[in-house]
Amino acid sequence: MEQEALSADSTAESNSGPAADPRALSSTPDLDLARRHRYGDSSAFEEVYRQYVQMVFNLCLRMVGRREEAEDLAQEVFLRIHRHLGRFNGRSALKTWIYRVTINHCRSKLSRKRWFMRSIKEEDEEGGVQLEDRARSPEDRTLANDDARTVMRALLQVKPRFREALVLRDLEGMSYDEIADVLRIRIGTVRSRIARGRERLRQVLEKELTT
Repeated sequence: MEQEALSADSTAESNSGPAADPRALSSTPDLDLARRHRYGDSSAFEEVYRQYVQMVFNLCLRMVGRREEAEDLAQEVFLRIHRHLGRFNGRSALKTWIYRVTINHCRSKLSRKRWFMRSIKEEDEEGGVQLEDRARSPEDRTLANDDARTVMRALLQVKPRFREALVLRDLEGMSYDEIADVLRIRIGTVRSRIARGRERLRQVLEKELTT
């Protein structure tokens, strides 16, 4: 499944008719990055890494809940991006493609190791989840961090397919159309998964607050 997702953009173009005009390709920043990478320009991947490293790490952390695993996953994701970037053909935005690669890699790891059943560390490991607001008092920041840890623990008890949609919508701020594109599912399915994810999250949080 993961390999299919990585190669879908590259194979679809060959079946969609005549090759694109090279002048049109050069006018598209995403395609220009992919083409530069394909022809050995190392700075192209460096640009992609700088632009998306925080996004990829945040998404990994929100999916697995543990900072160390998230760091490892993010490194693995960028190895895949490096390997396949030259085959990106622009049928979706580069950002959408990177989201898809990240989600599929997290999904693969979760299905094999069931990391979503592990409880996260109690130490402060929200790096990337939210930035510290120095305008707040120390007491307010402590409460906010406690809330973030509570939500993260609860989120890990939501089934991965619902968690994916929930994270992309409520934490990454993506539209229903964008989520449908990333997950390759219908918008109706996106809405259903988000609704079920929110309901499960609400149930878990209510239990957390009453125990």
